[in-house]
Amino acid sequence: MTFRLRVDEVNQNQISGAISSGTVCVGDRVRVIPQATSAQVTEILDTHGAAIQSASTNQKISLSLSLQEPITIGSIICAAKNPVEASDQFEVILHWNDENPLLSGRLYCFQFGRQFVDGTVTNIKYMLTSNPQSHQAAVTLSRGQTGVVTISLKQMIAFTPFEQNQTLGSFSICHRLKYHTLASGKIKFALRRASNIHRQALHIDRNKRAEQKNQHPCVLWFTGLSGSGKSTIANVLETQLLKLGKHTCLLDGDNVRHGLNRDLGFTDADRVENIRRVSEVAKLMTDAGLIVITSFISPFRAERQLARERIGDNEFFEIFIDTPLEVCEQRDEKGLYAKARAGLVKNFTGIDSEYQAPTSPDVTIASNTMSPDQAATQIIDFLKKNAIIK
Repeated sequence: MTFRLRVDEVNQNQISGAISSGTVCVGDRVRVIPQATSAQVTEILDTHGAAIQSASTNQKISLSLSLQEPITIGSIICAAKNPVEASDQFEVILHWNDENPLLSGRLYCFQFGRQFVDGTVTNIKYMLTSNPQSHQAAVTLSRGQTGVVTISLKQMIAFTPFEQNQTLGSFSICHRLKYHTLASGKIKFALRRASNIHRQALHIDRNKRAEQKNQHPCVLWFTGLSGSGKSTIANVLETQLLKLGKHTCLLDGDNVRHGLNRDLGFTDADRVENIRRVSEVAKLMTDAGLIVITSFISPFRAERQLARERIGDNEFFEIFIDTPLEVCEQRDEKGLYAKARAGLVKNFTGIDSEYQAPTSPDVTIASNTMSPDQAATQIIDFLKKNAIIK
């Protein structure tokens, strides 16, 4: 069996963990993955701190290596002649345990041993049934269901497929805030696109584009119930910014659903994907040096937080258009609330689909007590106070 050990603890120059397979001896050449560095084993200590010459499967040990670079928890130390792989995208078998269903595109915390990595389920390929010869199409997984899905992580991890090494091929998914376990998984294989796609270096970066426009790029993320006044205020705000000589782009929820997101409905899973795509577009536009205004209900805190993390704290500002539900219903210019109350529109936010109001927005607009012009002025004052615009 080939030597494999996942690092559980790093204390100065000593690396601790349990051997999941194989044997290691003092003097062996090893590789550290995903760092892809080579080293020699200079010392092995048992759990009592006694020096030993070799150790085998299931033994907990501490190693010292002839290596100057730091090693991170979760790295795998393996035989130099047969190293493990590293990737950030995988096809996995996932068993869902939480009462809330799995949503593709939502940011979760993935745990590999003692290593925690943020990531998303990018696609639910199918659900496994009791009949091994048949697969069932699925857009989500509920408690007790198992499916084959693809995942994407925010950083590379070292791994071995579950069929080859159950310890190094297993993982769990945790809630990012509450840290309770949501699911358990088994790695099948790394996706080829993970190693075939590379970042292209560009001659002109976002700083040069922003300097050309003489402004600080950012995203003004409007959130609020349907009918709260998001689109109206966003339009007025963009007009005022244009008068100040600023370069802007307004992404409106209805308009985006006519093009980029026309394939999405209004289920929780579709809403998550809707916001994921918009946050990626907004990020690209800040790279172009623009001030981006987004006007979406964006009902879930988790997706708004994902957008903030994708774009960056210094360039993401959450604007809560805080309008009571009864006021939104009274406005109901599109007649959607009436249809939702009559059961003609399903998954309507505020009626039969939850809206999670921001807990600490950057700006709160009470649109039922001020005009759109006053609301836009309040936002511009905030931007000036925070040196986003002059």
